[in-house]
Amino acid sequence: MKKEKNMKLDDRIQNNPLLYKTFLLALEIIRLYKYLTEVKHEYTMSKQLLKAGTSVGANSNEAVAGQSKKDFIAKLSISMKESSETRYWLYLLVFSDYLTEKEIKKALNLLRESMNLIGLPCETLHSRRSVTSVSLGESLITSKQNLENEKKS
Repeated sequence: MKKEKNMKLDDRIQNNPLLYKTFLLALEIIRLYKYLTEVKHEYTMSKQLLKAGTSVGANSNEAVAGQSKKDFIAKLSISMKESSETRYWLYLLVFSDYLTEKEIKKALNLLRESMNLIGLPCETLHSRRSVTSVSLGESLITSKQNLENEKKS
């Protein structure tokens, strides 16, 4: 039985595109974690995904509340690293047949959007290359087929 949610999202999160996207990402990661543990009985990679995926938003929140530009950039840099780690775990869960590409599509889209938002201030304040130019890689299906072909060789 699901409990009714009366709680409203904080305006600070709802009105900030970065905080809002990373919050939605965290919710999607939590949904995947529950599915992986309750249905697939996978506990190790799912825990890593949960830690990295929810850390993106936590560090983004800390960045916004940062006390200096240096603190802001440091926290956003951690968010970017956690985003990359989240993507790694999502891909690994697909390649190991715990999840399908369709099952992670929403998470990957939210992750890409979050990375783009994280990259904008980093580029402006830290003269870094924009994340929008960073390729998220080729299709998982193609990659998975290539991996399977290599195993056969």
